[in-house]
Amino acid sequence: MNVITRGIRNAFRNMIRTLSITVILGLSIGLSLVMLIANQAVANKIASVKASIGNTISISPAGFTPGSSANNALTTNELNSVKTIAHVTNLTEVLTDRLHNANATLPSRFPFDNTSSNGNNTTSLSSPIKLNVNRGGNGPRIFINGGGNLPSNFSLPVSIIGTTDPSNVNSNAITITSGSTIDAGKSTHNALVSTSMAAKNDMKVGSTFTAYGTTLTVKGIFTGDSTSAVANDVIVSLPTEQQLSGQTGVVTGAVATVDSIDNLDATTTAIQNKLGSAANVTNAVTEANNTISPLNSVKTITLYSLIGAVAAGSMIILMTMVMIVRERRREIGVIKAIGASNLRVMTQFMAESVTFTLLGAVVGIIGGVLAGNPITKLLVSNSTNAGARGPGGGFRHGGGFGPGHAFASFHSGIANISASIGWDIILYGLAAAVIIALIGSALASFFIAKIRPAEVMRAE
Repeated sequence: MNVITRGIRNAFRNMIRTLSITVILGLSIGLSLVMLIANQAVANKIASVKASIGNTISISPAGFTPGSSANNALTTNELNSVKTIAHVTNLTEVLTDRLHNANATLPSRFPFDNTSSNGNNTTSLSSPIKLNVNRGGNGPRIFINGGGNLPSNFSLPVSIIGTTDPSNVNSNAITITSGSTIDAGKSTHNALVSTSMAAKNDMKVGSTFTAYGTTLTVKGIFTGDSTSAVANDVIVSLPTEQQLSGQTGVVTGAVATVDSIDNLDATTTAIQNKLGSAANVTNAVTEANNTISPLNSVKTITLYSLIGAVAAGSMIILMTMVMIVRERRREIGVIKAIGASNLRVMTQFMAESVTFTLLGAVVGIIGGVLAGNPITKLLVSNSTNAGARGPGGGFRHGGGFGPGHAFASFHSGIANISASIGWDIILYGLAAAVIIALIGSALASFFIAKIRPAEVMRAE
């Protein structure tokens, strides 16, 4: 019988010990695999977020808070100066407002903000958003200051967005599914409505509705990259919204496009210096770095946990093999006395160690594969929930430009993380098991080399 076969058989000499070691090592290897899966998933997500960073800069009025009725405003004249800054290739300006259904009743304390100077902030449209009025139900929930219930004919306010670029709104690329787009440079009574809005109000291209007491015609029906993000939106040209709302020359946000991501930070600083304290100027790099910081924390935690789990497994197998060597001192002495070399004896015990570890690896890999994805999601969720609302949280105010919206977009992306478990991960798990076995048996091999047959036989 060769030494490897003898080592494998020796691993099963005491079934209770074998079972105990297998379970304990399985937990250690399983934890190592879970941490490896989580670390790789988080690293991939960080790389994905960084790869998605565009060369745009968000500009919002200083102190702008979605859902607030006390916001400053920027003007077209102020933003004209941004167009002259080096490396700025395009500037998209937006004016947003909210309109409530003329036939609906608002709660007396509903936080409805009229940002326009037009007192008739009403529309004939009903919002397609279904509210969650019961705890645990689906859809957004509304809390009324002072308590109370929503009126039976309540309809969520509709977001109306005046923009100079109707092809991209709320960081969503707009696709016209029916009709055509609007002329963003002219004040016309044409509008784009979302597919959800059209379905809710039984509208098609050519249908009309009222806003600010004015009749508007549906020029096109659209959808976005995220249907839910644009469901409650009506899009008009910036001049149209300025005229209808009585806010000539006013904008509530803008996005500047830079010629290269390499010039992003320098251009951001130049825009901030140009606009001064009147505006908050941020770029996607800043938003991404702020938002993925929880992922970096998770990555660090999983790395340290991986090292700790491997070290723990190594210590387990080390102590096990040291104990086995001490128990078999006489057997080792006899084997050496009949001519076995230190290398042959060490190989036998290393085969036993590897057998223990591979048994634990089977248990650990099965547990790690099953638990990898849920634990990854749990780690990411716990780390990101603290900043889930982020700056500008609360009810979305129309266009959603600025740091609040960027945070929400990135947060939505990192919260939706999924671990991919492939054969490479399983092979890494097996490699970790072999490393554990080799490290754990190293000290045992040292003790084997120290055993002298004559001393053992004399002691016996």
